[in-house]
This record gives sequence, structure tokens and C-alpha cells, in this order.
Amino acid sequence: MTEITLFVNPAADRGRAAHAPEPAARVLRAAGFAVRTVAGRDAAEGLDRARAAVASGTSALVGVGGDGLASLAFRAVAGTGVPLGLVAAGTCNDFARTLGLPLRDPRAAARVIAGALRDGRIRSTDLARVGERLYGTVLGAGFDSRANARGNRMRGPLGPLRYDLAALAELAALRSVRFRITLDGGKPRELDTTLVAVGNGPSYGGGMRICPGARPDDGLLDVTVVRACSRRTLLRLLAGVRRGTHLGNPAVDVHRAHTVALEAPGVTAYADGEPVGPLPLTVRSVPGAVRVLARQ
Repeated sequence: MTEITLFVNPAADRGRAAHAPEPAARVLRAAGFAVRTVAGRDAAEGLDRARAAVASGTSALVGVGGDGLASLAFRAVAGTGVPLGLVAAGTCNDFARTLGLPLRDPRAAARVIAGALRDGRIRSTDLARVGERLYGTVLGAGFDSRANARGNRMRGPLGPLRYDLAALAELAALRSVRFRITLDGGKPRELDTTLVAVGNGPSYGGGMRICPGARPDDGLLDVTVVRACSRRTLLRLLAGVRRGTHLGNPAVDVHRAHTVALEAPGVTAYADGEPVGPLPLTVRSVPGAVRVLARQ
């Protein structure tokens, strides 16, 4: 009997994801798979247990949680050939959204996983690397990373609306930062910037399409730069980000590169909703980094 390992973050979505593993497991067992569950008291322990499951020969690792849990799962399976499935049960679920997978529906997600394993629907997808970290969605630095940090501290509301409200709250303290941006080792660009987003996929924050042209299968990173602007201009931009219509604004520049180096004083970057660390840092595309269980 084929064994699947569920890698669980019961704290995802402020604890609302704790119910997700069992309905997913029931669907997988009904499809004929053996299922075991691993979790940790913290991220480091969870990653150790996920890596141990992969090393022991599990047929698939299935992340149950949000983008932060997916980011840990990448590190467990990258380079191993073990496919990754996702039961998207977190706050934002942007990596699952990028792949067209079910959101907040553990049974539907489990049916996709079971069908993909049965039919061999496994495809490779790119990731981005920052030091030892891998991420699948977008790295934000500047206004958006400050909003991310604020959203993570807020008790409510639940879901992506929390990050929308955090962004509005950050408008009151809007400031530009002098960034130094280097693409593929070329000539550095220095400019006063509101935010820089480096996307492996198009969205973060629960569907905010900050890098709407980004594709996780082209070996490139999309870089969206919002130059220094007024609160009014940024508010208009944020209104368009959900639809990805902000790129036509004169304050927005878009680039594509394999490698992106960022330098700026006092800025901490966030990726997959979690802090990555202070700038300077370098982001690199990792083509075909993981194999994922796909809808088709």
C-alpha cells in the first residue's frame, strides 16, 4: 500500500486549519493510500520530521496549512524527487492559488492528490531561493513587508482581509527608502522606492496580484518596483493590485531576471508570509525545484 505523509501546521489560519487533516486523510485512505501525520512543536522540529519522512521513503509529502507551511515543505522535498501535495488551509494560500489547487476545501484537495498519484499527474515547478530559504510566492521588501509584519501581529479579522487592513494602517506611516537593485549581475539601479516585490508566482496576501505576469515554470523572477509616491497614488495602486491592473501606473516598473540583489537600510524582507531577514539579500530562481501533485 502506498504511504502518504501529511505534514501539518495546526496553527495555520490562527488555528482554524486544525480541522483540515482528518477529512483529507479520510479521502486519501478511502482511495487506498496509507496515511501518517507529522507535525512539530515549532517550525524547526516540523521540518526535521518532514525530512525524516521523506528520507524514510514516503511516496508523497502533503503540506496541510498555508504558504508558510508550504515553504517548510519545499525544504523537505527539494532535490529528492518526492512529490509535494497541498491541502491549502492557511490564511492566504497563494502558492496553491498559483497552481490552481482547491482552497480551504480539504476533501477536494485530497481528491486532487489521490487522482494525481493514481494517474501520474506530477509536474515540476520553479521556486526562488534566498540563502537557505526557498519560497514559492512573492518576496516583499518595503511597504508591503511592513504591512505583512503588522498583519501577522493583528488578532483579527481572520483571512486575507487582515492584510488589507494592515496595509491601510501602514499608509499613515508611509515613507520611501533608497534601494539599490541589481538584476543578473548588471549595473545597479539606485532609486527612492515604496516597495520592491520579487515574484516566483503572481500573488501574495491572499490574491494580491503584485506580480501578475509571474509564472512558476519560466525560470525567471518578476520584479515589481513601486517608486516613491504619495499616499493617494499608493492607495490607487493597492486598489488595482487585486486585479493586477496596477502595472500601467507611471510609478510602477517591472523587470524580469534570474537573480535579483536588493540593498536598502532598515528593511526586512518577507516571503510566503514569513520574515526572511534584513537586506541586503540576493534572490535566485531555481527552475524545476520541486515536483507537485497537480490537478492536470
